Amino acid sequence: MIRTGATVVSRSTILKQTSRYLQTSLARRSNANKQTVNTSFMVNIFRGEIHPLQVFPYPEAADQEQKEYIQSIAQPVQRFFTERYDPAESERLGHPPQAVLDELWETGGYGLMAPEEYGGLNMSNTGYATMGSVVGAVDLGLAVVLGAHQSIGWKGILLYGSDEQKRKYLPMVTTGRTVAAFALTEPGSGSDAGSIRSRAVKSACGKYYTLNGSKLWITGGGIADVLTVFARTEVTDSKTGQKKDKVTAFVVERSFGGVTSGPPEDKMGIRCTNTTEVYFDDVKIPVENVLGGEGNGFKVAMNILNNGRFGMAATLAGTMIACIAKATEHANSRIQFGKNIKEFGNVQEKMARMTILQYVTQSMGFMVAGNMDHGSKDFHLEAAISKIFSSEAAWHVCDEAIQILGGNGFMKGTGLEKVLRDIRIYRIFEGANDVLRLFVALSGIQYAGSHLKELQLAFKNPTANLGLIFKEGSRRVARSFGVGGSDLGPFVVEPLKESANLCAESIDSFSLAVEALLFKYGKRVVEEQFLLIRLADSAIDIYAMVNVLSRASRAVRNNLPSAEQEVLMAKVWCVQASGRVQNNLKQINKRVYLESFTAMSQIARKVCENGGVVHKLPLEIEL
Repeated sequence: MIRTGATVVSRSTILKQTSRYLQTSLARRSNANKQTVNTSFMVNIFRGEIHPLQVFPYPEAADQEQKEYIQSIAQPVQRFFTERYDPAESERLGHPPQAVLDELWETGGYGLMAPEEYGGLNMSNTGYATMGSVVGAVDLGLAVVLGAHQSIGWKGILLYGSDEQKRKYLPMVTTGRTVAAFALTEPGSGSDAGSIRSRAVKSACGKYYTLNGSKLWITGGGIADVLTVFARTEVTDSKTGQKKDKVTAFVVERSFGGVTSGPPEDKMGIRCTNTTEVYFDDVKIPVENVLGGEGNGFKVAMNILNNGRFGMAATLAGTMIACIAKATEHANSRIQFGKNIKEFGNVQEKMARMTILQYVTQSMGFMVAGNMDHGSKDFHLEAAISKIFSSEAAWHVCDEAIQILGGNGFMKGTGLEKVLRDIRIYRIFEGANDVLRLFVALSGIQYAGSHLKELQLAFKNPTANLGLIFKEGSRRVARSFGVGGSDLGPFVVEPLKESANLCAESIDSFSLAVEALLFKYGKRVVEEQFLLIRLADSAIDIYAMVNVLSRASRAVRNNLPSAEQEVLMAKVWCVQASGRVQNNLKQINKRVYLESFTAMSQIARKVCENGGVVHKLPLEIEL
């Protein structure tokens, strides 16, 4: 299990992880090419700018030949799981049955995205998302088995490996029945990846490193023979000659010696996965096994996680389909008070919300995958949002399915209680949602802040920058009066024009709120987590609106049988989401909410000081 976050977010986590990553990686990219335009839709709305390239029209990431290839792989796998796989059996065993694992190895299930030359199926991101949806509908535990192996386990070798590393390791992990694992989290570091303590020391001869340390909650940790491991190393700055501690990524083989594992963890869910602590005692790693360059481990880790998050949305969208199917079957057959419960308004509202959440989740997963397949490099905010949204939406959908089934849903026989337990980890691993929300908010704020710095510099020499000053000034005045703002109308079909206006209004309000925060707090905004969380929630709702507007418009233009239903879902979502955006943005600025945040901080501190709740029983007695 990859636990890159704890649910209680510390100040150091934000400063060390989010700020450092953004300031180094984004600045490096910007300095490398000043002419590069960031095409991320979400990054740009922090400035109040619409860059439609990645969202309108909805990405068509597969031609007919590719669709047929994906279908030729996905359909047999789906049949196999339907006919021969029992999730409950895998949970009882603590691992999928060997026959299932054999089938997955033989059919290429462990190497979906690896190039054919290395034994993989060479599937696109869209193809991988499709397979994730198939597996997610069957068993999230099995989805983690497969995802931990290839989405993060050997993904670093694919992204950063040298030709020699790829030739050696990729055939092993795609067809050679060698399990891979991703080893980042430590007992003292969760989401704060920069605080890891495992250390690798280079030998005097310069031919190998000696690694010591331990990693916690590693999926496949007890069975993996190839691990992507992150450790501190001493690195000499080529310019200054100064020595600094930096994180370096390594490809470590269990056969190197000194790699051992603890007993399997007893977990709430995904119980068919092997999750253990892994220990490294004087492990000798050849220098050839450095991955991505000495001192670049933090970047390697973050990009591996960024490249894998979209798959979670697609997988959980499949899970939600299965949950909705169970709820639908029950609603169609259950009679109460003389009629089917599907006729009751409260059940209808639950079913509609569940279906819309699944639609949004699926739209996000495949939009990010499609953009990646089209070569986009600016998808990190969108991928993080898709992970946050999907993990929380899936929990809600499964919980509501259980509610619709009533007592039957609470029983193990329906399978929903297992799904609920399995879903819970998705809000924690591969970046805890708490931290990812701050990542989303601070990423966008930094981008918006760089624009404000540009304007400040322009005002120092106004004669030479009149065009920029007048353009920005007129735009702000217009937005403040509610005119001349964002316009999404040209990108959507006629039935969704009004919904597009709601989204556009949300974007304008959002960018003004970002600007107000920057002017009020400056660099100190990183400390304002109560406000940043609400800004992130607004961004999530806006991205969800854009997704459904784009996808539903595609359905209408392509005359899909589901077009009418998709338009209805988009309309409902935009009404509800735009209302939440306005409410969250109001909380950022209004005194009564700001005072309540201060009060909440005081309450939490008092509870922590007291070791629990401060108040007693109403009887005022000690127990």
